[in-house]
Amino acid sequence: MPLETLEFEEPIAALLKEIEALTQLPRTDARDREIEALGRRLVTVRGTLYKSLTPWQRVLVARHPNRPGLEDFIQRLFTGFVEIHGDRRFADDHALMTGFAEFKGQPVLLVGHVKGGDTKEKIFRNFGYARPEGYRKALRAMRLAEKFRRPIIVFVDTPAAYPGIESEERGVAEAIAVNIRDMTVLDTPIIVIVSGEGGSGGALGIAIGDRVLMQEFAIYSVIPPEGCAALVWRDSSKKAEAAAALKLTAPDLLEFGIIDEIVKEPIGGAHTDPAAAAQLVDDVLTRVLAEVGAMTSDARLAKRYEKFRNMGRAGIEFLEE
Repeated sequence: MPLETLEFEEPIAALLKEIEALTQLPRTDARDREIEALGRRLVTVRGTLYKSLTPWQRVLVARHPNRPGLEDFIQRLFTGFVEIHGDRRFADDHALMTGFAEFKGQPVLLVGHVKGGDTKEKIFRNFGYARPEGYRKALRAMRLAEKFRRPIIVFVDTPAAYPGIESEERGVAEAIAVNIRDMTVLDTPIIVIVSGEGGSGGALGIAIGDRVLMQEFAIYSVIPPEGCAALVWRDSSKKAEAAAALKLTAPDLLEFGIIDEIVKEPIGGAHTDPAAAAQLVDDVLTRVLAEVGAMTSDARLAKRYEKFRNMGRAGIEFLEE
């Protein structure tokens, strides 16, 4: 079955369709050579197309339904995962997963959003929109990690925090604010990876860390482009213009100092080769975790505090432009 393609990937879709049609034919040397030639052409076309994506096209890639998420990374990079449930106040939020695992023999805590795969699971996971109990569950687990001196690895992938009435009634803004405050001073290494959508406070509620990494085609923004367009121009169809104005791509955010490093993705995005994407994350995570783990507690906390305090300067520079 051909990989689902995006609206700007017509040349890729045509090649995938040709390859799929050839695979249905009886196997011959000529057929295999043609499939190999089309495969090479596919890599070239993908490489050319993905070198010049617009901000809106990057948004579409970050939202791709086959983009690997937290559960994929757990399966490929970590062992012995034991999930932690519930915030001990209200309920267990399925949009935000947390639990202890091992990364190359080192005990760590994993925290991250989960959007779900098929329709049934998407509903179960609330499409990745976490409620206040999710952020409180995450903080409860992170305090355990601090107690047992285990590094925290965070995967961010959410459109936003859940904006429903019940979420507001249970104090979603307060839950996010408390997480931001307490993560600033948690005395254990914290590595944040923006792996898909980094949407608004829903992302920031678990995204305070010593290093903030971002996959090449992920996005990270104060508001989704559609919401920005609706607020600024009263026209959500101007989402492409909003995406460009928001500076939400990895290169933009690296330039502003909002993130520390870009994690490369396979040609055509992480969804085209989840195993290769996981290996690229593995390589960077191994190095960064060792670097942060080698720092003294005082130095690490001071640098973390300074990092997020200095983000205000980036905002001023952006407004001055």
